[in-house]
Amino acid sequence: MRTFLFIVIVLISGLSAGLIHGAANLVFVEPSLDQAIGIENQHLFASGEAKDTPEFRVEFDSYRYWQKSGQVLAGAILGISIGSLFGIIFVLSRHSLPGKSYVSKSLILAGIMWLAIYFIPFLKYPANPPTVGDPDTVVLRSILFLTFIAISGFGALGFYKIFKKLKNKKFIAILGYAVFIGMVFFAMPENPDKITAPMSLVDHFRMMSAVAVSIYWLSLGIILGSLWNHFKPDNELKSAFN
Repeated sequence: MRTFLFIVIVLISGLSAGLIHGAANLVFVEPSLDQAIGIENQHLFASGEAKDTPEFRVEFDSYRYWQKSGQVLAGAILGISIGSLFGIIFVLSRHSLPGKSYVSKSLILAGIMWLAIYFIPFLKYPANPPTVGDPDTVVLRSILFLTFIAISGFGALGFYKIFKKLKNKKFIAILGYAVFIGMVFFAMPENPDKITAPMSLVDHFRMMSAVAVSIYWLSLGIILGSLWNHFKPDNELKSAFN
């Protein structure tokens, strides 16, 4: 394994997919955020906590511009961190993953990780706009979501090891994970917050968030698999004297 080349491929893949994710957020998610924050501002004006003045608008627009500008940077940072984990798992499992090319193997792994550490936790604790929910429960909600991700992720890893050891009836491992995560799904506490925002807005935000995250995983699988296919970092360099 050419370690430096491996690291470069992983970082480029994570960074590229993260930038794509940040751009997808700007296109798909930010319009829903604008609506949600607009509703929150109207509540502030109605309660007298803030006044709809030109100064407020200037300060608000400046803040939102800063937030939107940070979306791409945040996507890049998140993309590199998750992409690094993805790269490590890929290099350890690439020989046992189904698929005829590294692109297909990478896409299959991306699909498994998307399912285990994003989609299943998302079904239990779907994303809400930042202005939805009680600020006092943010820590609790974050702990519940991250706990579910950890349980689902480590559960998938454990049943993957069982899957590898089973010569026949490998479906038992898949069925076992499904039963396990189903039990966890119903055992975990419900989201403690009531949703007061219009459900049409919340549902649209959730759908667009899912689209943006799915684009990230799809991009990561394609980019890393393509780079691995092209550069083959697991092939040792041939001696110049051969």
